[in-house]
Amino acid sequence: MSMTEMFPIKNRLHAGEVVAGPWCVIPSPDVIHIFARAGADFVIIDMEHGPMSFETAAAMTRAAEAGGSAPLIRVAGNGEEAILHALDIGAHGVIIPHIESLEDAGDAIAHTKYHPMGRRGFSPFTPAGGYSLDRVADHAVVQNARTLVGLILEGEEGIESLDEILSIPDIREKVDLIYIGAYDLSQALGHPGEVDHPEVRRRMQECMKRIRKSGIAGGGYVAKDGKDVEWMVGSGMQFVTLLPDCTLLYHAMEARYGDLHRALSRERRASR
Repeated sequence: MSMTEMFPIKNRLHAGEVVAGPWCVIPSPDVIHIFARAGADFVIIDMEHGPMSFETAAAMTRAAEAGGSAPLIRVAGNGEEAILHALDIGAHGVIIPHIESLEDAGDAIAHTKYHPMGRRGFSPFTPAGGYSLDRVADHAVVQNARTLVGLILEGEEGIESLDEILSIPDIREKVDLIYIGAYDLSQALGHPGEVDHPEVRRRMQECMKRIRKSGIAGGGYVAKDGKDVEWMVGSGMQFVTLLPDCTLLYHAMEARYGDLHRALSRERRASR
C-alpha cells in the first residue's frame, strides 16, 4: 500500500464523494476511538476550542487511525508553528481558521506545503515521516500529495475574498477544502447564531457553487439531524460536519434522563 493510499480522505473528496464526521473538543483518545469505530469518515480534533495539548492530540490521532477514521486537526490559528506540529504528529490534514484574505490563504498554503509549493519546516523523523531514514528522499513529495489542506473563511471579509482565493494558481493542488464558517457568517449578516436564517443559507449556497466550480470540496455547516444533512448535500457540500462530541453526549444523556423521569412520573401516578 502506498503512502497516499493510507490517507484516503483527500482522495475521496477529489473523487466527489461526500464524507462526514464530528468536531471533537473533549481531550480523549477513547472518545475519538468510539466515534471512529461508529463509522465516522473523519474526526476533527479541535485545538482552537478544545483544551487538548499536542501530546494529547497525538494520542487522539493514533486512536482515530486505529478505529479506521481520518484524523484532521483544526489548529488554533494560521500560525506556522501550530500547523507544523499538527502535521508532524501525523494528522491526515489540517483545518485552518481565520482566513479572511488572499494573504491569509497564501500563508496557510506556505505553512502546510513543502518546497516548491511552500516552506513547511522539514523533518522526516516524526510520525508523519515514519521516523525512518528510508523515507527522507521522498518525504516532501509524499506529504505534499497526501496532506489535506482545509481553509475556514471567517465572516464577511472571508466571504468577500473567496473569488480571489479561488484564483490562486493551481489552487486544486494546494487546497482541498474550503469551509465557510456559518456561525461567523450569521453574525456578519446581522443574524448572530441563526445559521438557518434564509439569508445565511442563501449566502452559503452561493459560496458552495463557486467553490465546487473550482474543483474544491466545500463545507460549512454543523448537521443537527438528517434534514440538515440533506440540505448540506443538496447545497453542494461534500464535507459534512456533525455536532461536537460534547454536544452529542450532552443531548444523548439529556434524552435518556428525560425518558427516565417520564417513566418515574408514570409509575408514581399509577401507584396513587
